Amino acid sequence: MESVTDHQFFIVTLTARLTVSPSSSQFFKGDFVSLSCEEDDSSAGWTLRRNTSRDTRAECGDEWGRSAGSSCNISYIFTVDNGVYWCESREGPISNMVNLTVTGGSVILQSPVLPVMEGDDVTLLCKTKTTPSNLPAAFYKDGSLIRKQPTGHMTIQHVSRSDEGLYKCDISGHGESPSSWITVTDKHTTTPPPTSTPPPTSTSPPDFSCVPLSLFSLVLTVSVISSVCVLVLVVLLVLLVRRQVQRKTEREELEMMTSRTAKAQVINNSQSEEAEVVFNVLCVEGSC
Repeated sequence: MESVTDHQFFIVTLTARLTVSPSSSQFFKGDFVSLSCEEDDSSAGWTLRRNTSRDTRAECGDEWGRSAGSSCNISYIFTVDNGVYWCESREGPISNMVNLTVTGGSVILQSPVLPVMEGDDVTLLCKTKTTPSNLPAAFYKDGSLIRKQPTGHMTIQHVSRSDEGLYKCDISGHGESPSSWITVTDKHTTTPPPTSTPPPTSTSPPDFSCVPLSLFSLVLTVSVISSVCVLVLVVLLVLLVRRQVQRKTEREELEMMTSRTAKAQVINNSQSEEAEVVFNVLCVEGSC
């Protein structure tokens, strides 16, 4: 019979990244859009799916888009194509999700589709459907005006988490673009490989900071229980001593009362004997 330890198990993580061409999350009605699954393993069988107001988990080629290998082309995009798009494999893993916005208006904001890494530069472009598209534009973040640019594009240098938010732009005489969310992620940091260190030359006190909290709780509980037990024993000992003292006092009082009773009995007996002697004497003398 084979044991579990006779086998080795490997966990394989399949990853893919959804990219959009042109690189934008906003499009004019009628634009051509190509979505691609950049995959690490072509055998994983990645397919493109989407959620919109009229369909859920709809696959490319099924009433929307035209499948071309790991890509999906939308030759004429409509406003009903607004929604969330992603890549999904037969094994289950999915890629990043991209929110596409299609407008019937005349102004869009071209912004990064994928999350931006902290420290990078980000350029936003405010475009009109008609040429020229480099008209002066005003840029807004979370509803507040950031700045006005004469050429229709704005660069945010060295973005940080505070730059994350909802952006839109406005071109005077043409209109306002829809809003798009820009996500900023932490910069990846690399950890140097561990290096060997010489053994310590002196003995240091033990460090209890790595002791699990549950162990401290157990020790504290045991200490509290021990203290309670000691207190109970002391109280019982005090009560026992008081009881013994009380019994001794009661015994001494009983002995004292017994002694007093005996003495009184002796006195009564003596008085009775004396009275009897006097009575006898009187009788002899003829007085009785």
